[in-house]
Amino acid sequence: MKEQRRNKLRKVFLIVCGTIAAVVIVSFAWFVVSLFSEPDMTKLPAYYPFRSEGKKDQYLKYYDIRAKKWPVRSDTLTIETSYGKTFLRVSGPIKALPLVLLPSTSASSLIWLPNIETLSENYRVYAVDNIYDFGRSVNTRPIKGSEDMVKWLDELFTALALGDSISLVGLSFGGWLTSQYALHFPNRLCKSVMLAPAATIFPFPGEWAWRGILSAIPHRFFMRKFMVEWLFEDLLKKEDDYSQILLKEAVDDAMMGLKCFKFRMPVTPTVLEDNDLQSLKVPTLFLVGEHEKLYSAQKAVKRLNTVAPKIETEIIPNAGHDLTIVQAELVNKKILEFLKQP
Repeated sequence: MKEQRRNKLRKVFLIVCGTIAAVVIVSFAWFVVSLFSEPDMTKLPAYYPFRSEGKKDQYLKYYDIRAKKWPVRSDTLTIETSYGKTFLRVSGPIKALPLVLLPSTSASSLIWLPNIETLSENYRVYAVDNIYDFGRSVNTRPIKGSEDMVKWLDELFTALALGDSISLVGLSFGGWLTSQYALHFPNRLCKSVMLAPAATIFPFPGEWAWRGILSAIPHRFFMRKFMVEWLFEDLLKKEDDYSQILLKEAVDDAMMGLKCFKFRMPVTPTVLEDNDLQSLKVPTLFLVGEHEKLYSAQKAVKRLNTVAPKIETEIIPNAGHDLTIVQAELVNKKILEFLKQP
């Protein structure tokens, strides 16, 4: 009798465990599939690209509070392009040479808060919210790859009447986009700077995929542990209050975007072939943190020095993908020195 009860309990236990496991697997599969579903661009709600009107209000209030930390005077612009409206924050002397800043993925123009004061002293700086990411820009047209991104950027520069002496600086995804624009429209650029460009030199590491999926789970723990602390390891190691505030803000920015924006199929950065790197006509600077996680900094510099020695390269010490934050002063200095070269 007791043995029959035990067997019955075992069966019930196994059924319950199996049911729970099935629910978890199905839920996770639904979550992953939902990440790669695209919106119907012909039936966009008024609150697009946000999840709802409430989420739109929540994000924009948060964004405006963060923008109050912009340390220098700025003007804001919203420029219409065939791909949608683009938001920019403009700082620096009105008649100075144009310097355009492109943010990393899952970030906005506010990623440049640690850098803008120095960079805008002698340049008219245009900090852009990517047309297809977090921030105030809104795409109203499908964006499939580099061709769309480059066309959007060129339309933006034309609408801003920036001329043909633009200095373009991009971080991570923005660094890759900088290389793409330099390949397609070299005559419009004076200088280009790639800061730890995503892909571009080497493919993403295998762990990027599973870390990206886990960090997309809408809970602060996953974003912090699986992505921010991994990429921003040098900032994490610093125990001073200012560094910890910057780390918290990086997590806050990513989480607010993740919670408020409807997921859109990302544009995947690509690796440049040797002939692409060799054909870059624009004077280019490549900066990478010594602890970069997306690829080996040393191997990236070696490839560039071998294949395209005209590209200036330098490894930033005590930094990884957080180089513009944890080593802001040094990175600013390197950028400005390069831009001032004849």
